[in-house]
Amino acid sequence: MASLQCSPVYKTFIRQLSTQHRTLRNITAVHTPVLHKSFSSSSRIMTAEKILNGRNMNSQVRKAEYAVRGELAIRSETLKTELAKGAKLPFKRVVGCNIGNPQALDQKPITFFRQVASLVEYPELLKDENAEAAAKFYPSDAIARAKLLLKNIGSVGAYSHSQGIPHIRESVAKFISERDGYPADPSKIFLTQGASAGVQLTLEMIVSHNKVGVMIPIPQYPLYTATLAVLDANPVPYYLDESKQWGLTSKELQRAYDESSKMGIETRALVIINPGNPTGQCLTEDNMKEIIEFCSKNKVILLADEVYQTNIYRPKDRPFHSFKKVLKSMGPKYEGFEMISYHSISKGMIGECGRRGGYFECEGLDDEVLEQIYKISSISLCPNVQGQIMVDLMVSPPKKGDPSYPLYKKEYDAIYSSLIERASILEKTFNSLEGCTCNSADGAMYLFPQIRLPKKAIEAAKAVGKEPDHFYCMAMLESTGVCMVAGSGFGQVEGTAHFRSTFLPQPELFDDFCSGIKNFHADFMNKYRD
Repeated sequence: MASLQCSPVYKTFIRQLSTQHRTLRNITAVHTPVLHKSFSSSSRIMTAEKILNGRNMNSQVRKAEYAVRGELAIRSETLKTELAKGAKLPFKRVVGCNIGNPQALDQKPITFFRQVASLVEYPELLKDENAEAAAKFYPSDAIARAKLLLKNIGSVGAYSHSQGIPHIRESVAKFISERDGYPADPSKIFLTQGASAGVQLTLEMIVSHNKVGVMIPIPQYPLYTATLAVLDANPVPYYLDESKQWGLTSKELQRAYDESSKMGIETRALVIINPGNPTGQCLTEDNMKEIIEFCSKNKVILLADEVYQTNIYRPKDRPFHSFKKVLKSMGPKYEGFEMISYHSISKGMIGECGRRGGYFECEGLDDEVLEQIYKISSISLCPNVQGQIMVDLMVSPPKKGDPSYPLYKKEYDAIYSSLIERASILEKTFNSLEGCTCNSADGAMYLFPQIRLPKKAIEAAKAVGKEPDHFYCMAMLESTGVCMVAGSGFGQVEGTAHFRSTFLPQPELFDDFCSGIKNFHADFMNKYRD
């Protein structure tokens, strides 16, 4: 591994991850006595006496970090508990801006989706003798959809096909075909427990030894580094250009690939998150073609994370194009190009995160690999059926002329327009802060501002063993109840500091939310002013 240490870029990236490891150790040190007290009948029983303990557990699991649910999120839950018990804190509620979890921040679910889900969950309502009563609460198209799903499912309490219910995979294939203008094959679509499960499964297929590398964007969504850590694989970081709206160049991709090759890493895949998380950028079609050409030239599999494809806020300037559509438009030269693309019910205007539904589509993969993906899927028996049902509703919502369409359109448009408005307000708020700059969001659910902290704040952070942006975010949480995630949890250019925030808080709370951030920031900068 000595050769790995020669790269300055790699050193920077590993240093950032090491800081997160120290944070986890600090958390463990604080909570270990509590855990012993809770789970042991005697204070003399020590972890070392357990068959499985911190020293002999899988060391790769220990290396995995997931910043969006790390120390800041843990502290926010503690503060929620204290508030519930009547504690007097500087704020009245904790606002979780650390993760894209819309319904946790009171985004209302789409009525049609919940109606169908409830009917398939309790099919007694669909019996002829209950038809009159059901019609009082459910529109006819919700009843018809529930009956169709149950005809193809049987019971939501039964295992489904391991790859996903065939009828729903056909619905997904139809959605992809209509979206892109090119056919999709249901046999190459796998329904999953959210997009994350699909990412983890496919990375398991790609990583065959500890010299395998996977290219990931910096900043990145920590699912990727965490999964690669567990698999004992190598993250190969390529950097997005903040000065160019978090842009990406093929030159930077080639630099990262060549550098990893010199270190003996076999780079097999490239992760693209489009629209971006945490950065919110949306790639142009020309840029996507360059990426496909890079992958083809270097024999790299493209992993296209497209879960925010409907979260597009400047559709005329930066519309969403799927990588499947762009690939097919490039003609027969790229026949056989290997790509996997992911989608989820957790994002968009749906926000059904807790139902855990998603899918991935395989393009150009070897038939034997597809067989092995199916085998691994079979080990988990099947994705949860309610999540699969929500995928069906996502890809085939009510259409114009359907009884449920007017309400569906009203709810969908209200969420969409509110997200655009809140993104704009929060962007202006961040750009108004001293020492803070923030690119606008083309898509997704996040802003990722850069913050330039005073030297005294940086020194104060180092004194307690924290990254400066983590120190800032923790101070914000303690002062305002707003939980954000430090940029160091996503990776960033050395010497810079960022934080990621969703723009999901309820519209009626947004003015107070933004003013609270402004007041905190002014107090923080004054406290640590050089």
